[in-house]
Formats: sequence, structure tokens, C-alpha cells
Amino acid sequence: MTRSIIWFRRDLRLADNAALAAAIRQGEVIPAFVLDPALLTSRRVGPKRVAWLAANRRELDRSLRARGSQLVVRRGDPAAELVKLAGEARATNVVFNLDLTPYARRRDQRVALELEANGVTVESFDDMTVHHPEEVVTLTGRPYHVFTAFKKAWLALPKPAADEAEARPQHMPLPIEVASLPSDFEEGIELPAAGEAAALDRLNDFMEETIYGYGAGRNLLDQKATSFLSPYLRFGALSIRQAYWGAKAAIDLAADIEAQQGAEAWLNELIWREFYMALLYHFPQTLAQPLREQFAGFEWLDDQESFRAWCEGRTGYPVVDAALRMLNATGWMHNRARMIVASFLTKDLLIDWRAGEQYFMQQLIDGDSASNVGGWQWAAGVGADAQPFFRVFNPTLQGQRFDPEGVFVKQWLPELASVPIELVHEPWKLSSADQQKYGVIIGRDYPAPIIEHGLARDRALRHYRNQSNVKLAVK
Repeated sequence: MTRSIIWFRRDLRLADNAALAAAIRQGEVIPAFVLDPALLTSRRVGPKRVAWLAANRRELDRSLRARGSQLVVRRGDPAAELVKLAGEARATNVVFNLDLTPYARRRDQRVALELEANGVTVESFDDMTVHHPEEVVTLTGRPYHVFTAFKKAWLALPKPAADEAEARPQHMPLPIEVASLPSDFEEGIELPAAGEAAALDRLNDFMEETIYGYGAGRNLLDQKATSFLSPYLRFGALSIRQAYWGAKAAIDLAADIEAQQGAEAWLNELIWREFYMALLYHFPQTLAQPLREQFAGFEWLDDQESFRAWCEGRTGYPVVDAALRMLNATGWMHNRARMIVASFLTKDLLIDWRAGEQYFMQQLIDGDSASNVGGWQWAAGVGADAQPFFRVFNPTLQGQRFDPEGVFVKQWLPELASVPIELVHEPWKLSSADQQKYGVIIGRDYPAPIIEHGLARDRALRHYRNQSNVKLAVK
């Protein structure tokens, strides 16, 4: 029998885990996780996501212990630690599921070469996506740049099943005593319930009812109409196949066309996730450069004061500020809010999308480079299938449309709690008397807008035309 180490990374679950299932079929299994200092100290990583990772890792360890095993946790260079562990455990094989980000691909290649040089075989499995980026290409083998074409090709491919039965072992013995290092991270951060069981509970709850109103409700900031499954997909407490088949079942069971469209809208978001992963896989330079080359030399404004105000939720636009304060407090943000704040930073303030993208990665518990880069380049109009440069969100109208009663704003901006609904999204219009009456003095208790949106929009349109060589006419 083969004695294998399964190297867990972004697949912290026992169910529907391709590498784990393969290791179990081969023989004895040693579950391992390596804390990589290169990731822990990266400017793209923040304490909230590290805490979320640690919480999900602990839940995986609990599941393993319930089956007579445990998660061996090491800290250091992955290649060195895995070679060392293989020697201690007399393991002849290391298996892992692919991570498609540029750093992970370089790391995994280096780790595989080091292990093989030390007589350890290496096997990797496609587990992060329903379809690997190399599967969803044109007839000439080129990657898609447009989402609709990618989606059509993606939907046409046969879908892999979620391997529930085989991937839930009852016993995975550690053949020898192997030292396990506890995590040295102190969270002090309020997190949602972590782990595989919590992920499946949330998926099932979403599929029972919420998914059918997702088409209309997903943009409403004042309602809990989204799945909140992205944090679980981020570290693989939930598999993408489980999510896909859940969506497919909901579509098939929909009671009417409206319900079906709601479920299809959520499936569409899963396909967007894979589209962005494919873009980063094929164009790794987009971590730092716009996909659309005409924007490579775009001159953004260096306005550190405005950027700090944006980060801290002090722009004077309530929906923008509420969204950033939610992010800073919880490590998560509603997708509609992400689009609003990204448009405000890149269009109203003309601040480089990379600054916002990095800040998101430092704060989000579901921060994923592919989706984050793709979303920010979309908002800035510099990426694949992006919104046109002349589309500039009006933050006041966005708030009025997607938070019509001001529930979201008042939750995160308690200083505006007494402001009437009709002015909660534009409190600068309060008279001096009303500011006294409602207990919010603009400029003292809540900031005045740092820029006037109409002027900012006109400036953005001029700047984009001048800087990007864009030939499209403004519509």
C-alpha cells in the first residue's frame, strides 16, 4: 500500500475532494497543512482572512480527529517542510489539488521538483473549478475575453459529478507519531461559523428558498438575499461542484419561470468566478497590469488623502461609506456594494484600481485574486468584458435604488440613524436647523462629500478620453 501525504491548501474539506479521494484509494493517508510565510507576510493578505483560514483549518482537524486522524500543521517553506515530513512519515507520495493563481503555480512546480528529487512521487488534481481554464477555450485553443462566449462554451461541456460517497472516509490512520504544530494566530475577529458542516448548512439553506429570489434580490443592500458562500468557496470548505449541482437542482425544481431565473442568476455568478479564474490563469500579468493594453500607461491621480477617506468610509457618500465600514468590520462586502465603491474610487476619484484591489485583498475573508482583479478591472473599465469607461455609477442614486429605506446605511452609519429616509443618501442637503434636529452636523458628525459627483463624472470622462486612446463615443 502507498503511504501518501495529502497537502491541504484551498480544499479544507473531506467531501468531494479529488486529491483526498485518490490518496484514500491508494492506501494510508497523512493529512498535512503548511503555513507558508511568503503568503502570511504578503501585502495581499490581511489578518481577517488569516483568521478565517485558521478557523476552517481547525474545523478540518476536528473532522479528521473524529475519524481517528489529525491534521499535521507545519510552518515554513512548503518544499522543505513536505520533504522533511515525507522522510519522518516514510511517505512515498504527495498529493494535492491545484491552485491556479500565479504564485501558487510557481510554488507548486518548485515543490514538485524538490519532492521528486528526494524520491517522492507527486500527483495533482483539478479541484478548484468545474472546468480547468485550459478546457474552456476557443476552437483554436485561445482563451475567451468575453464572458458570454466563455459561458456558452462552459455550459456546453459535460459536468463532473460531486464525489460524495468516496470522499468521506471513516478512518484515516496516522501510521506513525508526527509532531503537529498548533496555529499561533490570535483571531480576536468575529467570524461566521467555519468549516465544511457550516458551509453545507448555508448551501442547503440558500437552496431551499433564497436562491429563487436571487435574480431580483441579489442587488438589494438592505436584504439578506445573497448566498454568502464565497468565503466557504475561498478555502474550499465547500467544493465548486457541490455549489454547481446545488444550483442545477434548484433550477430543475423551480416552481415557475421567475424562480428558475433566480437560480440561473446564481449559477451565472459561479460561471463568472470561473471566467475570472481563467483570465488570471491565461494572463497572470493582470495582477499588476490592465488586460486592455490601451490603459497600460493610464495616469491615475495620486490622492492619498482621498484614498484614506475611501478606505475608512469617510467620503461623505453614505452608501460608499457604509460599504467600506462593513468591509472593515466584518471582512465581507455585498457584491453590489463592491461595484459601487470600486466605481467611486476609480471614476469619481480617479485613483488607481490597483490601490483598491490591494485594499480589498487585505480586508476580505473571501479575497481571491482572480475574482478581485477581474472585478476591479471591470469597474475601472480596463479589463475583459468591462463596463465602458463612460459608465460612472452615481453613488446617491445607487443608494436610493438598492437601499431605498436606508436600512443598510443606518446600520453601518449610526450617526445618520435619525435622518429621514428621503435624505439619508444625501445628508448634505439637510438644512442647518434639521442638522441640529436630527443630531448630525455635516462636517463634524458626518463628513461633507469629498467631491461633487457631477463634476467628478465630467472630469472622469475627459480624463479617460485623453488618457486611454479610447475611440468610443459617449452614449
